Amino acid sequence: MTAAEAPHCASGEPDARGGPRVAAGDPILRGDRVVLRPLTDHDAPAILTILAEPGVAAWWRRAEWEQVTEAGATVFAVMVGDAIAGCIQFTEETDPDYHSASIDVFVADAWQDRGVGSDAMRTLIAYLVGGRGHHRLTVDPAAANARAIHVYERLGFRPVGTMHAYERVADATWRDALLMELVIDKRD
Repeated sequence: MTAAEAPHCASGEPDARGGPRVAAGDPILRGDRVVLRPLTDHDAPAILTILAEPGVAAWWRRAEWEQVTEAGATVFAVMVGDAIAGCIQFTEETDPDYHSASIDVFVADAWQDRGVGSDAMRTLIAYLVGGRGHHRLTVDPAAANARAIHVYERLGFRPVGTMHAYERVADATWRDALLMELVIDKRD
């Protein structure tokens, strides 16, 4: 799909083509270095450019808008000043007996190793725990993505286990992913 064909949704529900949950009512979240604002179809050219960068493309196999606009996900642009530095999204399990959220994030090569991804994660974690009441968050980086795993560990995520043959990559082989979780003890 081209940027011009990218779905846009203002209702807060996936659009008819399965686009993201992007709504005027979604919050703007402010971190120490970043602002997370709802992603729109106007962001597609910048996001597609980032997805094609070597440090991102190695882990986000497809430079396609659909890879970012997962149906049911709430998707934010990661902003540093006026620049789109990346993208972060979450999906939720809203059944109260399994209440949790999963997070995906990528940051442009130029913004890596500058604390942007960590701040985006901290900002979204604070929102998911404090604003949406989640006690368990997961991420699932490629098992070979040592940089991402290190960042997630510094943020408090712990390995749960390897998901074998989890994701097909460009050469049509399968790679493993590491399921990681952050559990906030709310048993009081």
